[in-house]
Amino acid sequence: MYKFQLVIIFSIITVFSYSQNIKFTTKKIFLNPSDTLNNCYTIVYPKSIPYKSFLILIPGFGQTSSDVFLQSDLPTKFAENGILTIIPSLSEGELSFGLDSISQKSLSLIYKDVTSKIKLLDAKFYIGGFSLGGSCAIKFAEESEIKPNAVFAIDPPLDFERVFNSAERNIRQSEEGNINPESVFLVKKLIQLNGGAPYERKHSYYQMSPYSFNDSTQKAVKKLVNIPIKIFCEPDINWWLNERNSDLYTMNVLDCSAFINELNKFGNQSASLELSQNKGVRKPSNSKHPHSWSIVDSNTLIKWLLIH
Repeated sequence: MYKFQLVIIFSIITVFSYSQNIKFTTKKIFLNPSDTLNNCYTIVYPKSIPYKSFLILIPGFGQTSSDVFLQSDLPTKFAENGILTIIPSLSEGELSFGLDSISQKSLSLIYKDVTSKIKLLDAKFYIGGFSLGGSCAIKFAEESEIKPNAVFAIDPPLDFERVFNSAERNIRQSEEGNINPESVFLVKKLIQLNGGAPYERKHSYYQMSPYSFNDSTQKAVKKLVNIPIKIFCEPDINWWLNERNSDLYTMNVLDCSAFINELNKFGNQSASLELSQNKGVRKPSNSKHPHSWSIVDSNTLIKWLLIH
């Protein structure tokens, strides 16, 4: 029922945009017409052309384009500021992990499909996302031959050795019959993708992670020295302690702060970490949660993007 409601909400947004003839319109494109779930994308068109910039906005794990519209005003704000926005659904749809080679290839195909169908000559290219979508965006900027003009991420996990160890610790500390299913999923998924745990396959974790604290070469980070990057986090440690019995080792801000610090040390003075307070809210319940789209100030982000 919840997903059905989201579809209705998304439809209303689309119809409203057309009927009022303001701000933006949307269209869904399928790379394969026989596959209406995966390898597709939603375009959010600004009212005016030509498009001076375009942006790929990647949802978090388990999210669709409908969820993005529900949780964030970013797509509409981008359109109001003349930025063409693409919200992708990768190879495994909302269950795409984003960092694996199949997901990254799917993202490249979507980029190529967009640029082949829409006139984007001399248009600046941005990429960003929420949570694992933000991890995917940073990984794309590191590995792809296509280099964005700027990258942003909203509370992304970056060091998947840390993510694995944190999830394994949560399982170990859980009471029998009360294990967090997300932790179980993460351990199984990371073992599947890397062929084992970090202590067995550490270099595989270094290669997959957009940032690795224990990788002394910092090979991944060095690829981003010349790309402007902004990361948003809301490090509400008391909320995590009280509501989730979690601590800093489970919070993505640990990775993000180290990642930005490494970039600054390597000379990237256009890499920054934006911290918010009491902005994290989940829709439609308006419940407090610091790991949310809402921690981003849309105007601050757009102003930053447009100068790069």
